Amino acid sequence: MPQQPILFCEVFDIWGIDFMGPFSVFNGYSYILLAFDYVSRWVEAIATRSNDANVVVDFLKSNIFYRFGVPKVLISDQGSHFCNRAMASLLQKYGVAHRIATAYHPQTNGQAEVFNREIKQTLQKMTNPSKKDWSRLLEDALWAHRTAYRTPLGMSPYRIVFELDELRLEAFENARIYKQKVKKFHDQKILRKDFHIGQKVLLFNSRLKLIADKLHSRYDGPFVITKIFPHGAVQLKDEHTNCTFQVNGHQVKPFHEGPTSPKNNMEIISLMEPTPPDGTA
Repeated sequence: MPQQPILFCEVFDIWGIDFMGPFSVFNGYSYILLAFDYVSRWVEAIATRSNDANVVVDFLKSNIFYRFGVPKVLISDQGSHFCNRAMASLLQKYGVAHRIATAYHPQTNGQAEVFNREIKQTLQKMTNPSKKDWSRLLEDALWAHRTAYRTPLGMSPYRIVFELDELRLEAFENARIYKQKVKKFHDQKILRKDFHIGQKVLLFNSRLKLIADKLHSRYDGPFVITKIFPHGAVQLKDEHTNCTFQVNGHQVKPFHEGPTSPKNNMEIISLMEPTPPDGTA
C-alpha cells in the first residue's frame, strides 16, 4: 500500500511508545520502555524490570507529561501493556487521543522500529562482551541519539528542542521534503491492490518468518473482506468464528478457489490383487 507519512508541525504534539526486550538481566532490569516525539525525533527511555501497564502509566506521567507537556496523540501497538483500563483512564483524564498500529504490521508505527534498532545498536557498541551492563549505559546511548545529526531534519534532536523556534520551522520543512522523497521511492516499488467487500482473501502470517519448516504456509485463511478503509487498511471476518479484525491491505492477497468436479463425472477405478507369473494363486 502507498505510504501515509505522519507529519506534524508542533514539537511534542505526537508521541510514539514501545517496549524493547527482554534483554539479559542486569541489576534486575530486563526491558527498555521507549517514547519518541515524531517531529523532533527526541527519545526518552528507561530500563524496567517488567513490561506491565503500571510501568507505562508512571513513565508517561513522569517522563513525558510533566516534562514536555501533555501531547495530543499517543501511538502504540496493541500490546496489553498499552491497551488496558489504567492507560485508558490516564489518557482520558489528560485528553490524549490513543492511536493503535495495525496488528502484525510494524511499519504502521515505523519510527518506533527505527529508534528501537538505533538504541539497540548503540548499546551493543558500548557494552562489554557479556552485554549485561546495558542498563547502566542507557543514558549514554540516549545522549548519542539526541545529539546525532538527522538527515530528515537537517539537524540534531537536541538542537531542535533547546534552540530557537525558527529551527523548528526549518526542521519541519526539511522533514516534509524528506518524507515526500521517501514516499515517492516507496510507492514506485509496490503494486496497487484493489479489493471489494465480500471478496475472499488470504492473510500473510508474519510470525512464520522465523520458522524454518517449509511445510508451514505463510498465509492463513481464507477470510472475507467486510470493510475497506481510506488509507489501505481492511476489515476481515473469519467465517468459522464470525470474529472481525483490522489489518493493513499490504498483508492480504486474493484467494482463488479451485474448480470443483461434479460427482456424476467421477471415474470409479477397481483395483484387483496381482496374479503371479506362473498363474498359481
